[in-house]
Amino acid sequence: MKTIEDINSKIKKGEAIVLTASEVKQLAATKSAKEIAQKVDVVTTATFSPMCSTGAFLNLGHSTPRTKMQKVLMDGVPAYGGIAAVDIFLGAAENSTINPHKGGAHVICKLIKGEKVTVEASGQPTDCYPGEYVKGEITLNDINQAYFFNPRNCYQNYNAAINSSDRELKTYMGILRPNYGNIAYAGAGELSPLLNDPDLRTIGLSTPVFFCGGTGYVAWEGTQFNKNQVRDKQTNIPVGPAATLAIIADMRQVNSNFIKPVVVPGYGISIAISIGVAIPILDEDMAARVSVRNQNINTNLIDYATGEKVATINYRDLIDGKVKVNGKTIRTTTMSRNRVAQEITVILKDWIKANRFTLNNPIKTLPIHGVLKPFPGA
Repeated sequence: MKTIEDINSKIKKGEAIVLTASEVKQLAATKSAKEIAQKVDVVTTATFSPMCSTGAFLNLGHSTPRTKMQKVLMDGVPAYGGIAAVDIFLGAAENSTINPHKGGAHVICKLIKGEKVTVEASGQPTDCYPGEYVKGEITLNDINQAYFFNPRNCYQNYNAAINSSDRELKTYMGILRPNYGNIAYAGAGELSPLLNDPDLRTIGLSTPVFFCGGTGYVAWEGTQFNKNQVRDKQTNIPVGPAATLAIIADMRQVNSNFIKPVVVPGYGISIAISIGVAIPILDEDMAARVSVRNQNINTNLIDYATGEKVATINYRDLIDGKVKVNGKTIRTTTMSRNRVAQEITVILKDWIKANRFTLNNPIKTLPIHGVLKPFPGA
């Protein structure tokens, strides 16, 4: 067995053996889990996919005269001002009031690129905040604090989608063509962080992550974390949506190449987020986990017209582009950018080898609550 302290020591000395997820799976074709555990110290994983539950806290600074910013528009996109006088939260999925093809994701990405954003803010005058309305242009450099706090990123697994009805369905999974016309999925399969550590042995509160070109951290369990999801009996990987991560990250570290606004036809605005996780290979069990292949990672195929499960399918077929369901071969479409996810595993590997990125022991394991309940109302 190794410890994270052992591995960090090797990283600092330039002696750590770091492989990408793809490289370790190739190695597993000829080496046992025991041999991999002896040889490899870290495996880098990644995903790049739309993650609607994303947004940023911004402190806009005080105007003259001071104005309580209760109602805020950024390029016409509403931001939540019910926190403090000039603290706001801008949600990536918030729609613009003036352009249906724009939203919070576009404002976030404009700020990251250093572009100007128009801010309009108003609030109830008080003795200490006599102003009623203020308008101006800002860039990221003008903002005091700007950091992401994303309630739900990096799904461990997600259902694939199909449509049995005779009409087209426009969903957050993209367009589902009628009469089983296509299968839509989102996920990086064997590259994905939480599928390479399905029991979250090494991923928890305070775990550092590659976040859109910078460094972020796991801040809490993600919303809709479902610790009770059914698991595959052979791999112990959840079949369908299970663990999620809440992420905090400095907006100023983000690279615009690794975060993109997304307009989903008929649904609305989302944002494509890239997350990479370095998984320490502590023992033979961890080595076996990171050796998992797409053909052994299963998910549910859900009919979005009825809500019913149609089949269980694997990521090899999904990523290859064709899945056979009830004797019919159906083409797949994806919301994810797995080529970029592959690039991120290489970047994170290079960071570790350059002693730019080290690991830590989570200060708290996940889940913390982990129960997924439906809304009780009608």
